Amino acid sequence: MSDFIYRNGKKLRCGYTTGSCAAAAAKCASQILLGLNEDASVCIRTPGGKTLELPVTVMERSGSMVLCAVRKDAGDDADVTDGLMICARVELCPDRIFIDGGEGVGRVTRPGLDQPVGEAAINSVPRQMIREVLTEAAEEAGYTGGFHVIISAPGGEEIAMKTFNPRLGIEGGISILGTSGIVEPMSDQAIVDTIRAQISMRMAEGAESIFITPGNYGEEFIREETSLSLDAFVKCSNFIGDALDIAAQAGAKRLLLVGHIGKLVKLGSGIMNTHSRFADGRMETLAACILQAGGTGQTARSVLSCNTTEDAVELMREAGCLDGAMEILAGRIEDVMSRRVYGRMETGVVFFSRQSGLCVIGKNAERIFGDGLFCRSRIGCD
Repeated sequence: MSDFIYRNGKKLRCGYTTGSCAAAAAKCASQILLGLNEDASVCIRTPGGKTLELPVTVMERSGSMVLCAVRKDAGDDADVTDGLMICARVELCPDRIFIDGGEGVGRVTRPGLDQPVGEAAINSVPRQMIREVLTEAAEEAGYTGGFHVIISAPGGEEIAMKTFNPRLGIEGGISILGTSGIVEPMSDQAIVDTIRAQISMRMAEGAESIFITPGNYGEEFIREETSLSLDAFVKCSNFIGDALDIAAQAGAKRLLLVGHIGKLVKLGSGIMNTHSRFADGRMETLAACILQAGGTGQTARSVLSCNTTEDAVELMREAGCLDGAMEILAGRIEDVMSRRVYGRMETGVVFFSRQSGLCVIGKNAERIFGDGLFCRSRIGCD
């Protein structure tokens, strides 16, 4: 694919989604079945209106069935499905278009996802793309019958173990995805879509409370220091603001955020995407909390010179202002979270530093969820 985007000063090549691959393979197979052509490439239109010409790697006829395959090209994106063969086996049938999954395509086992429980994990946009290319082929050939389509991805079951599918309740393979048909390298939207899918699944299972954590540090703390199950948590990476928005839109009543102070301290200044390329403000936020809690100007200035939040925590502990500053910080974070969702749900925060033995439970978190959830319940505990 020849499309490029620029991100972080780098020119990166775009790719195409598994949904585009499935649609292209299905189109090629249907054209062969209907005697239209047997070209080694096919053109499809993406939902965004872009025309893609994709090479067809496999074209095999067996009786009344044709199997075609397109190799997934993720461009410069770090996509575990890059290079995977996405296959479409197409047969003619009396009426309608039937689409199902075969080898390497997962099956939905939990409610709340794009497809119902029991269906193949072929999302609605790729399904629509497949229907459109088959309808176009039928109209071109003057064919009035239907199609039976099986989408497969040999090797997909192993690759799926490197994705979120097992946590989402999609078993046996990958998902056939794509809302635009195009893969943009290092796409933020893909992460947000995964967060949305996880929260939707929790809500469909009847959850009223959503638990989120940015990443591995949070998961380790949750596993070792709380009575909560990791299965209940949604990993949100740096997209804390988006996770709050999605949970509120989904109708959640309560949300608890658990994470390392080095990331969550940024929320104390209203920074809702905690990636360093957006903003930092860690030490400035801590310095403000020190002053607000009655600490000295000298302590605040010293914190501004710290390299890490762990260093800052130790400095505040030595200065005797740690508890007060952390209480202020927790209150600021919970206030920012509540304002982000316009009070549509109750929100609370727990943050920690394993290195310094810090564990802070916000007042809202303690009121809403109870301090019994946590093995530690005191600010600045060792």
